[in-house]
Amino acid sequence: MTTPTWPGEKPAPPPTPSGSPSPAAPSRGRRGLGCLVEIVETLVLTLVLFWVIQNFVAQPFQVKQHSMEHTIEDSQFVLVDRLTPRFDPYHRGDIIVFTPPANAESRAGEPYIKRVIGIAGDSVTLKDGKVYVNGTELKEPYLYAAGGVAQPTNPDPAEGGETTWTIAAGELFVMGDHRMQSSDSRLFGPIDVSSVIGRAWLRYWPIDSFGILPTSAHPELRSPSPTKASPSPSAKPSAKPTTKPKPKPSRTPRP
Repeated sequence: MTTPTWPGEKPAPPPTPSGSPSPAAPSRGRRGLGCLVEIVETLVLTLVLFWVIQNFVAQPFQVKQHSMEHTIEDSQFVLVDRLTPRFDPYHRGDIIVFTPPANAESRAGEPYIKRVIGIAGDSVTLKDGKVYVNGTELKEPYLYAAGGVAQPTNPDPAEGGETTWTIAAGELFVMGDHRMQSSDSRLFGPIDVSSVIGRAWLRYWPIDSFGILPTSAHPELRSPSPTKASPSPSAKPSAKPTTKPKPKPSRTPRP
């Protein structure tokens, strides 16, 4: 049955047959494809950012050693700063993560975490259980202590009891805070700066251990600042006085 139309009126379009695709179907397909592309782009961007941050800014590291007790306990997580060492060199007292040398007792090249004791140009000496840097006894409040007494720092007998090292350019002398449980530069000597992954600065897991890792600037090693020299006298004394004598006032004759 057809619907009558008035003169001048356009007839209505025939109804869409059952089962034929709706005109809105292509637009829904395009929207779905656009969402998929956005998801892929977000994942790729996230992976790129993660790679950049981990390789150039900061990297998580799980400690699997006892050499830094009680500063850092076994199985704790620390954050390693990989950015600032690019423009700020390592200092005495810094805690660093590095790839150990070939003569170290490492398990499958597992990174080490130790404290910097000497830098380029330093002379490190072990004597009577103490550490001396450039002839000055090092104050080490971070050392592992048993019964309130800090452990002594003794030479490694495996290396014949060597007690003195001179640190060359591009090298660092490192030791663990738990000296009796640490395989460090006493055994394998100074390490190359190029082997350092970064500076550990934050302990973040477990959450109850969260905090900045303690370092020491070792002010006892700072040389006193030189006194300022007094201004040097002139090379030649002035031949004439700096001020001219005032002329005497002239007397007017009396009448």
